[in-house]
Amino acid sequence: MRAIFEHIEATTQLSWKLYVRQASHFDFAWHFHPEFELTLITRGTGTRFVGDCVEEYGPGDLTLIGPELPHTYLSNPDHGEQEAIVVQFRRDFLGPGFFDRPEFAGVAALLERSARGLSFPRDVAGMRELVAMPPPEQTLALLGALVRLSRSAEARPLAGEQHIPSLNGAARDRIDAIVRLLHDEYAGPITLEAVARAAHMAPASVSRFFRRTTGATITGYLNMLRVNAACRLLRETDRRVSGIAADCGYPNLSNFNRRFRELKGMSPSEYRAHWQE
Repeated sequence: MRAIFEHIEATTQLSWKLYVRQASHFDFAWHFHPEFELTLITRGTGTRFVGDCVEEYGPGDLTLIGPELPHTYLSNPDHGEQEAIVVQFRRDFLGPGFFDRPEFAGVAALLERSARGLSFPRDVAGMRELVAMPPPEQTLALLGALVRLSRSAEARPLAGEQHIPSLNGAARDRIDAIVRLLHDEYAGPITLEAVARAAHMAPASVSRFFRRTTGATITGYLNMLRVNAACRLLRETDRRVSGIAADCGYPNLSNFNRRFRELKGMSPSEYRAHWQE
């Protein structure tokens, strides 16, 4: 799961890029690029990865991802067509220093905050309307969208404050190995020794390395994976909570309930009832 560099070219009609991404499923493709990325999910569900943040996504999910911040989307299996509207642009797409003008101070602040990734609970940007416009109107509409996003009080940062988006080659390879192990084996017991072997490091060093590099602890990251997997089962099945907990790596139901509440602010039963409503 190495984060790869993605080269993005502007279209012949725009100084930035706009496209609708459609696929039967979104594969995990951990990547980063020097452009800002504004993405609206219009169809499908799955898991969104931004830096050290792992969350579910669904229709209406809107994010602004800053340059060089690793991210990707992984759709849930057998959930049909996936669709997203994606805008990618550089800070100077309207000219050098454009957002340094005083009237765009709010947008400049928004772009700075997006270094950690930002999530918005609804389509504040008006992405759906953007797609059907002619190129000049699209560029004006994108500027207006950034202004509206900068004024939104609902923006929520994604990656942790200590997240370091840029990694050297050796560090990235070790993080890739650790994260791959956690994603593949989260449903069962995972020892610190197993994590250390995957990263070719000593057990005494691997926890400190992971936290320093990603801003998350290994245990915290693993709990996010397990709880998000449990959320999907709570929504999509009527299975008992105890069985879901065991299948997601929590043989102890009390521990599962405690971790679930820490991350979701409610119990598993309350989450299921809330989703059904």
